[in-house]
Amino acid sequence: MFELVKALNDGAKVLNERTPNPISLNAGCELFIAFVTLFPHDSDSFSHLKKELVKQGQKYANEALTYRQKIARLTLEFIKDDSIILTHSYSRVVMKTLLCAHEKKRISVYVTEARPRGLGLRTYEELTAAGIPCTVVLDSAVSYAMNKVDFVLVGSEAVVESGGLINAVGSNQIAIIAKAANVPFYALAESYKFHRLFPLSQYDLPTHKPNILSFPLTAAPTPCPKGSVSHKNQPVSMAERNASTLTHSQTRYMTQEQIARNPDVDYTRPDLITLVFSDVGSLTPEGVSQYLVGMFAG
Repeated sequence: MFELVKALNDGAKVLNERTPNPISLNAGCELFIAFVTLFPHDSDSFSHLKKELVKQGQKYANEALTYRQKIARLTLEFIKDDSIILTHSYSRVVMKTLLCAHEKKRISVYVTEARPRGLGLRTYEELTAAGIPCTVVLDSAVSYAMNKVDFVLVGSEAVVESGGLINAVGSNQIAIIAKAANVPFYALAESYKFHRLFPLSQYDLPTHKPNILSFPLTAAPTPCPKGSVSHKNQPVSMAERNASTLTHSQTRYMTQEQIARNPDVDYTRPDLITLVFSDVGSLTPEGVSQYLVGMFAG
């Protein structure tokens, strides 16, 4: 058994090294290794034990496929008719929940653009295709939109031992604004994303690298790539008229080097989170801590 656990740890290390953002992967590997370590058995041979582990592992994997539907049904109880929801970036469990809610209730959704990858635009396209009223909000305009919102709904890369959240960068500032505006902030997370990390700040995350928010060695400005702005023949606002005056050479985007100096994820403290909806139930951040202790204690 010792050699098996060592082999699993070595394999998990290799997977983590090959993944740009290994937080969710690491949580799953940690859970599986704990499962193997704590698995009760009276096998006389390793081959028999291996068969049992594979069997139970496949059973768990099949069950895990139902988790998003469970979370969607649980969250639906907290969504009222005519709710206006703010979400961030793109999350499969959030999409599942919003589409499920749309089948039974009237909802409208604000989604952040989530630069630099722009994953919020994918959320917008899929929600709009499903017939859900949706508007893209600038990342810098979240506080402008917050007073129109009934609650915030975000996905997760991981929920950590403190009950805090690791998610797409920008989630933390959205939670801070929601707290200030007295708007509930809900996180959705499959239980295999519960992680035994205990970050105290952004810089304790395993994804933080020395180059994040570092200054270039030289002070020489780096030219930004140029793009274009397209417009349609329809009435435009003052802001749109101002935007239309931008020429091809004036539209600016971040370079890949500039993007690389920014984080992909951030950490949201537990005191900013109202509830975590998971396949194991709706939990307060304190409840997540208790669940994690019980899960890894066997």
